[in-house]
Amino acid sequence: MNIVATLAKELSVKETQVKAAVELIDAGNTIPFIARYRKEATGALDDTQLRALNDRLTYLRSLAQRKEEVLSTIEAQEKLTEPLRCALEKAITLAEVEDIYRPFRPKRKTRASTAREQGLEPLAQALLLQEPAFILQQAALQYLVPEKGVETVEQALQGAMDIIAEEIADHAALRRELRGMLWKRAVISSSPGETPNPVYQMYQEYREAVCKIAPHRVLALDRGQREGALKVSIEIEVEPFLSKINSFFLKPTGSAACFYVEKACTDGFSRLLFPSLERELRAQLTENACRQAIGVFSQNLHHLLMQPPVGGMVTMGFDPAYRTGCKIAVVDPTGKVLDTTVVYPTPPQNKTEQARQTLAALIQKHKVQVIAIGNGTASRESEQFVAAMIRELALPVSYVIVSEAGASVYSASKLGAEEFPQFDVSLRSAVSIARRLQDPLAELVKIDPKAIGVGQYQHDMPAREMDNALGGVVENCVNSVGVDLNTASSSLLSYVAGINSSTAKNIVAYREENGPFGSRGQLLKVPRLGKKAFEQCAGFLRIPQGVHVLDRTGVHPESYPHAEKLLSLCGYTLEDAAKGAIGEIKARCQALGGVEQVARQLEIGPLTLSDIIDELLKPGRDPRDQLPKPLLRTDVMELTHLIPGMELTGTVRNVIDFGVFVDIGVHEDGLVHISQICDKYIKHPSQVLKVGDIVRVKVLEADQKRKRISLTMKNVPQPQV
Repeated sequence: MNIVATLAKELSVKETQVKAAVELIDAGNTIPFIARYRKEATGALDDTQLRALNDRLTYLRSLAQRKEEVLSTIEAQEKLTEPLRCALEKAITLAEVEDIYRPFRPKRKTRASTAREQGLEPLAQALLLQEPAFILQQAALQYLVPEKGVETVEQALQGAMDIIAEEIADHAALRRELRGMLWKRAVISSSPGETPNPVYQMYQEYREAVCKIAPHRVLALDRGQREGALKVSIEIEVEPFLSKINSFFLKPTGSAACFYVEKACTDGFSRLLFPSLERELRAQLTENACRQAIGVFSQNLHHLLMQPPVGGMVTMGFDPAYRTGCKIAVVDPTGKVLDTTVVYPTPPQNKTEQARQTLAALIQKHKVQVIAIGNGTASRESEQFVAAMIRELALPVSYVIVSEAGASVYSASKLGAEEFPQFDVSLRSAVSIARRLQDPLAELVKIDPKAIGVGQYQHDMPAREMDNALGGVVENCVNSVGVDLNTASSSLLSYVAGINSSTAKNIVAYREENGPFGSRGQLLKVPRLGKKAFEQCAGFLRIPQGVHVLDRTGVHPESYPHAEKLLSLCGYTLEDAAKGAIGEIKARCQALGGVEQVARQLEIGPLTLSDIIDELLKPGRDPRDQLPKPLLRTDVMELTHLIPGMELTGTVRNVIDFGVFVDIGVHEDGLVHISQICDKYIKHPSQVLKVGDIVRVKVLEADQKRKRISLTMKNVPQPQV
């Protein structure tokens, strides 16, 4: 198999691009580094394409290795034939390879293996020939061996049929055909299990074609079955499948053997083949559903992490609670904790006036500009209290409801204890809530992505696949934004290309011992950070106050000489770049013959040159700045205020298979079903919306009893971004 050619075809890119990417990956380069600093080699393959390429590369190499293993095993059994070799070479999936290997795999004791031990294999092969002159009774009598348990003709024939049944179940081409038929014809159904649960009400008597079932329904059925609330099965019309099997094994000879072969076909299908294919089908449905769910979760996580920071503001983190009181933390614009306290404005204490005075004093003392309220327990009462306080005291602040998903996980973690040993768990949570408004990316990287809560069935996903996918998302976000080398936590640094958690801790320790980094080159003094790691990470680390202006940008140190020569060619200096006085650099490049000509003169590629120019024009630019900021509120609405037809502005909080949940400021998020997102047909909400989008919605229904809000975006003018 030509892996490079296969990858190029699958990804619709040139073989030269794939070859370069594979060589770079094999040389130990990280995906972010290749995507950002090796564009010339890969033809500008982006992060997503490179990750897909890497995943498929791993799969195809595993496939090639497994083919070799199977080939060697069959060869060792002296059963390798040329047709088998060709079939293995042509196999394009691991499932096909395993189908081919199936007849040769060592098996535990079965009815067929017992029959083979009894010497009935030749009788089975004679039956399969179905010759017209075959005399059944006479042939079977030859295989009666009482000491081996074959005492009658019927026992001999039954043993032969058991062997045929197993051969049918192991037939690679037949399995492939029937597998395809199952996908097209099978129906998945469910009924109440031993421990019924109203959560699965819609699945109590449920049937749907396998080829049409939505991924989220597969995951619901799987979970219901695990919990014992549902019994799930695959239903088929048997006759077409038996007909297909018969077409493989039955011969129109009129032989007496035909009856027994047909009987073996039926037995092989019902006892061996269908149960095996049913397990495969369920596993494949689950795998596909998990892949879809992980994809949706990854998209949501990406957009959540890339939410624009509400920077430059003194922020009050407000972690709501009832009995134990609401924990408060005030942090400065850099995230440094200025003050903490606990107030009791919620039941059962209801010390509203005391809480109002305490918070008003803190707001005045530290000039708080925004309050970040966690959306967990007691959030509704806390929001009402804050809104009333702002209104009654005419305070110059606004508030935002912030998802506190994962805040408790961080607070109780070893990292939380190391970062704030002086605070108890609940106060750490308040700090986290404030900081995640100031810079979602920097704070959320401290939390296990599965705990952030922007997906569906995330805790049901295969741990390894989930961790790999979400780790890639976080890594992509961190490296696309860039990291301040002098303020980043070890958690944030550990996601920078080329840096692992151990090296990240060494960077922080070096910084604490020697003071702020003055240049990127200083990184080479950090213990266990060698030249290769420096090459991978340096371009993604920024020193905003660095003496060398290029240390403030995404220009890689390997390109510093080219950047300096570019400035010189265009009549500028590094000082001009530092002052932002190079606004005409693109025009001057054109005057020198254009990007292609200047790139040749600098002995670099045009893509690299374009990136250098962009970085020089906007040193330290943050791609998140182009996105809409979170909605700041000063008053609260109740569910009872909502009436059908009311139009509101909200923020998309979660995107799932069947719609999106939108925060419209009434504590409960409203659902915009996929059918209510737009007038045209869409396969998935993510085609139109993403987490963090600011949208206009219209209320369809507000169910007070079930606390459910139905919204629509149809015929509602959307805000211009």
